[in-house]
Amino acid sequence: MNKPILDINDVPNKVQWVTLSLQHLFAMFGATILVPYLVGLSPAIALLSSGLATLAFLIITKWQVPAYLGSSFAFIAPIIAAKAAGGPGAAMIGSFMAGLVYGIVALVIKKAGYRWIMNLLPPIVVGPVIIVIGLALAGTAVDMAMNNPDGEYSLLHFSVALVTLIATIIFNLYAKGMLSLIPILAGIIVGYIYAFTVGIVDFSLVREASWFEMPDFIIPFVDYEVNVTLDIALLMVPVAIVTLSEHIGHQLVLSKIVGRDYIKEPGLHRSILGDGMGTMISALIGGPPKTTYGENIGVLAMTKVYSVYVVAGAAVIAIIFGFVGKVTALISSIPTPVMGGVSILLFGIIASSGLRMLVDSKIDFGNNRNLVISSVILVVGIGGAFIKVTEGFQIQGMALAAIIGILLNLILPGREMASDSMFEETVNDKQDNNDVA
Repeated sequence: MNKPILDINDVPNKVQWVTLSLQHLFAMFGATILVPYLVGLSPAIALLSSGLATLAFLIITKWQVPAYLGSSFAFIAPIIAAKAAGGPGAAMIGSFMAGLVYGIVALVIKKAGYRWIMNLLPPIVVGPVIIVIGLALAGTAVDMAMNNPDGEYSLLHFSVALVTLIATIIFNLYAKGMLSLIPILAGIIVGYIYAFTVGIVDFSLVREASWFEMPDFIIPFVDYEVNVTLDIALLMVPVAIVTLSEHIGHQLVLSKIVGRDYIKEPGLHRSILGDGMGTMISALIGGPPKTTYGENIGVLAMTKVYSVYVVAGAAVIAIIFGFVGKVTALISSIPTPVMGGVSILLFGIIASSGLRMLVDSKIDFGNNRNLVISSVILVVGIGGAFIKVTEGFQIQGMALAAIIGILLNLILPGREMASDSMFEETVNDKQDNNDVA
């Protein structure tokens, strides 16, 4: 590890503080606002909740882990399904329950260690589920890219998506320095400018918006009745099982970057609890579930600035932006094909990261056991299979695929138990914006 410019508890001067915090804000901005855009939640709440979740995470991890929590892509399809089944309130209840799962897992890890979770979630289960997460959203991305607001094919709108996609690819492959860490945001900006030149950007909401504006909170018992059902739990909770694996990977990568063992101190149970608490806080105000962001880990690696105060500064700025009406209106003015163009690449990369996990873990598909588990997960998840127990209760899609995958792994003969060395080998050490985040 190279000597840091600012270590974990170093306090930057005021100019450094603002500048370095803005870097973290830009790194997470594009992905964090894309999730609420896709699921119909408030971008302002997404920014506000990401800031609050990050501060909660820093407190719970005793100001030792410089991680930023942004919107999780893994929950996009379940949130859409939950909203269709019971409105925004159902999605928030499901998100809160997913956060509770993190808390339960944190307690078990504190008592029993963390090796058990890799036995429950080996790469042969997690990899195909990640592929399902990406490919299940492929139709959504293509529709956003190709269609006009009336849902009809439009070459003009498709051209906006293609320009955005090409720009994002170029930034992802060829950009240097800080720009290489924000290809999503940079691609959105290029696509937005092109969309403006072809006349499909509407600035009326930006002109009408106030500088100070309250976000669109979704509060339990105020905006919706709290009705916890097994149906909602089975839509959201299985996804938390997959993102837990992602969280562990991020903590190991972060440990290598900053030269500390975060699995032992402050402990994996604390970081998982912090992640879960962030998701629960977000759910209580109407935001999407949270996850630690690989983009911000990349910023740490590039700048060698590990100060938790810099990350906290980014969280505070995000909270402030949540109350700036002009910023929210500007985000809302981004045309759908711009987001569609970014989504084509991003959802594909999510699926590819599942493939990469299988390759990096040296999964042998000559072994029929592995072939069966992955094949069933992929077809059940992407095909949208569901089990209808009663009129109001069914297990479907990604949730069903994850549950079946776990059961097959536990039941079929030939299962290998995870060792510490196997655990570290299954973690993806490369931090970029291609995470399941």
